[in-house]
Parts: sequence; structure tokens; C-alpha cells
Amino acid sequence: MGHKETIINKTIEFVEQTLQGAEGSHDKFHVLRVWKNTKLILKTEKANTFVCELAALLHDIADHKFHNGNEDVGYQKAEQFLTSLNVNNKTITQVVNIVKNVSFLGGHNGGKYFSQELAIVQDADRLDAIGAIGIARTFAYGGYKKRELYNPDIKPVIYKSKEEYKSSTAPTINHFYEKLLLLKDRMNTETGKKIAEERHNFMLLFLKEFYKEREGK
Repeated sequence: MGHKETIINKTIEFVEQTLQGAEGSHDKFHVLRVWKNTKLILKTEKANTFVCELAALLHDIADHKFHNGNEDVGYQKAEQFLTSLNVNNKTITQVVNIVKNVSFLGGHNGGKYFSQELAIVQDADRLDAIGAIGIARTFAYGGYKKRELYNPDIKPVIYKSKEEYKSSTAPTINHFYEKLLLLKDRMNTETGKKIAEERHNFMLLFLKEFYKEREGK
């Protein structure tokens, strides 16, 4: 087993231990799916594979939603862990920058940092937010937050800041219009765009059926 493969395996173990008992939409299975999505995209997109895989595995190690909105905990944990494995500083810096910038945050997380590795991991993460799994995760999190499924009196909005997005208590169905349906056109890679198209269409089909059933039809 090579040095990089050993580090990847140790990172998987770290993720599984750290996220044991985590909320269902942001648990180890989410992380492992994003890692698999990353490897899928890497089959047709060129980038630093090692950086991409590490960032995918560590991107949600401490999500701000479960740390009082603190966006620093995640990248700090990732940095501390990689340092403990004596990963070189250049790789750590790249991974940390990806973890800092990967989240959607209402469309208000477009920082100055960009890399092909960030593009790939961000696409991989966004793919897990749409389609059948995206639907399941959205309602799982809505239940966790005790939000209404649907309320016709509360309309979807375009958030003016990431703070406004993070503090939202809107019904779960609104999240489709406030985030999920926006992701298809925000994919970075050609591979990501192709996969997103099918998942996006599945969500549209779900919403059509949802409203049909809501009317008792």
C-alpha cells in the first residue's frame, strides 16, 4: 500500500469515527458518497487526485449547521488532522482552501480562491444535494430541524446574504427553489453538468407529483 493510499484510508477512518451518530443528511455516508462522486468526476476531469480525495473526505468534518453557524471549525479540524499525519504543507493548504469554499451558503460563498480541485469537489458535493438522494437528505434535515413540509403562505426567497440563508426556518419544500434547483446551472465541470441534468429532472418530476398529491388528485 502506497503512502497516499495509507493517508486516504486513515482519513476514511477519521471521518467514520468523527461523524458517528451524526444527523442523517450530513453523516459519514454523505461524505463517502461525495468521495465516490469525486472519483467519478476525476475519470474525465484532470486535477490533483490526492488533494481532491482528501478534500472530499474532509469537506463536512464539522459542518457549520451543527456548530452554531461557525464556519471555521471544519477547516480547522481538517488542518489539524492532516498535520497529525505529516501531510505536506502545500497539500494541507489546498485542502483547507477547498473546505473553506465548498459550501453553497445561499449562493454567497464565492470567495477569491478557486482551483480545479475545488471545482471537482464542489460538483461532487452538489451532486449529493440533488436527485433522489438530494430529496431524501432535504427532508431528513427538515425533520431534524422540525420544519414544516410545505406552507403555501411562505414563499421561497432569494437570500441577500449567507447569514440570512443560514438563519432560515422556511418549509422544506422551499429549499428546492432556494438551493436545489439552482445547482444544475452552477456546476463547474462538464462531467458534473451532465450528471446534474438527470438528477435535476428527477426533482422536477418529484415536485410535479408532490403538488398533484397535495391537491388530492
